[in-house]
Amino acid sequence: MKVIETSLPGVLIIEPKVFGDERGYFMESWQQQRYRDIGIKSDFVQSNVSKSSHGVLRGLHFQNPNPQGKLVSVLVGEVYDVAVDIRRGSPSFGQYVAVTLNHDNHRQFYVPEGFAHGFCVCSDYAIFSYMCTDYYNAAADASIAWNDADIGIDWPIDSPQLSAKDQAANKLAEFPADKLPTYQP
Repeated sequence: MKVIETSLPGVLIIEPKVFGDERGYFMESWQQQRYRDIGIKSDFVQSNVSKSSHGVLRGLHFQNPNPQGKLVSVLVGEVYDVAVDIRRGSPSFGQYVAVTLNHDNHRQFYVPEGFAHGFCVCSDYAIFSYMCTDYYNAAADASIAWNDADIGIDWPIDSPQLSAKDQAANKLAEFPADKLPTYQP
């Protein structure tokens, strides 16, 4: 597998080896030792799949306490996927990195604990898969405004379909410091 480091330390783009022929393809989507060898040492405790239609934007989501690291991929369709560093005291606080994930490139995106995560669907629909390092905790769940100008994400969409939670999301600067994760060098 090929690992691409991004401008945000710990955020990785992973290109698994894909073995294909005229019948289809096979790829290993997770193998604990291989992923530990590239620096993903967390244990995953929950796996989720979502389906969204074109123009849906989910995020920017995070949990604190109980932050979740996520290994995400697209099974069908295409998404523009984003990770934002929201760790208080981090040298890259408020910065983001984005990647296109689709069923043809088979890429995975690792978003560590302490980062907000979001994606928008660029194809007719997308089936999105993600493994999480902690359980979902509704009381710790939060959302940052997708169009926060201070973050400045260059989304490939102007008028996304948003959930009520994401429509009401605050800007990063509006979160009290104790509601954000802390940078651990």
